[in-house]
Amino acid sequence: MSKSTASLVLFTLLAGAIVAAPAPRHDLYLTAGFNKGYVIGSKIVTMNGLFRRDGQGGWQHLGYNDTSIRSVAFDPRDHRVIYTAANNGCWRSLDGGATWRITTSWDMTEPLQVTVDPGAPDNLYLALPDGIGVSHDRGQTWQRGEHGLPERGKYAQVVQVDHTQAGRVLAGCESGIYLTEDGAKSWRQVLPTDTTVDDLQQSPHDPRFWVAVTQSNGAWTSRNGGRTWQRLAGVPDRGALYCVIFDPTNPRRLAIGGWAHGLLTSEDGGESWVDRNAGLPERHRVKRLAVEPDSGRLYAGVTGEALFTSDDFGHTWQRQGLENSDISSFVFLPVSTH
Repeated sequence: MSKSTASLVLFTLLAGAIVAAPAPRHDLYLTAGFNKGYVIGSKIVTMNGLFRRDGQGGWQHLGYNDTSIRSVAFDPRDHRVIYTAANNGCWRSLDGGATWRITTSWDMTEPLQVTVDPGAPDNLYLALPDGIGVSHDRGQTWQRGEHGLPERGKYAQVVQVDHTQAGRVLAGCESGIYLTEDGAKSWRQVLPTDTTVDDLQQSPHDPRFWVAVTQSNGAWTSRNGGRTWQRLAGVPDRGALYCVIFDPTNPRRLAIGGWAHGLLTSEDGGESWVDRNAGLPERHRVKRLAVEPDSGRLYAGVTGEALFTSDDFGHTWQRQGLENSDISSFVFLPVSTH
């Protein structure tokens, strides 16, 4: 076989390998605003809200243009059913983002997060500035679910459902972490804090393992499903920590993002932590993190800057567009058959 023929065969095999590479098994959605430098009265028009990554790596805007959208959730049975949390309440779409309506009333506004119970997807939870909202009919109607929460100190920043037990929910409030095991009929405090709990996450590998980060009380960990908590050593206990994420591809990897400390990662299950800010903007304002379930790629939303990705869990970074953005949430959703 001649060299030219061999080269052609090799090229053909490589091209075939590229074509045959498996398609991503997850779609990426995020919520973001693009208003850096914007002032009231400006004629500048920006697109804000919910975006979906397309097959070419670009971003498709879905739904309404709103700078205040902070969170998005999907019905796991039908990904055309979408919920968002925005200043004027919880919005719902039943047709994949083509049309929307507000489902909450005037007394439930400014939610910071909306969450669907994966074990009972008709049930939704809202983290509100004055407590917790609950729906048992896919957001059609809402009521309060606050028995056991304090009269003062129930400002809720985050609400997360235990993915192994329907109706078991943890809420991060300004006075600590609260747990319900009966779908928000009653709550009990499991961790008191002096400042707001900014994020809570459950390990996808070990459902007993939870990590929480706070505004200025450091990071905390639970190894018994959120019933008791211990301070997480090696993480600063001063300065705002905004988010924590587990790597679904590697049970030993975690990352924490914050305002002053930027990005910290652990590759030994949280036993030790390393600063991974080299390659990120100097102001170190890491607002949101995510890890791609298909590849382990780490995503960081740096407020007022852009989206950054790392294929080596923070050792090196690449700037990936979404310039001047403020990314408030990421969701990786299994590719739908609908």
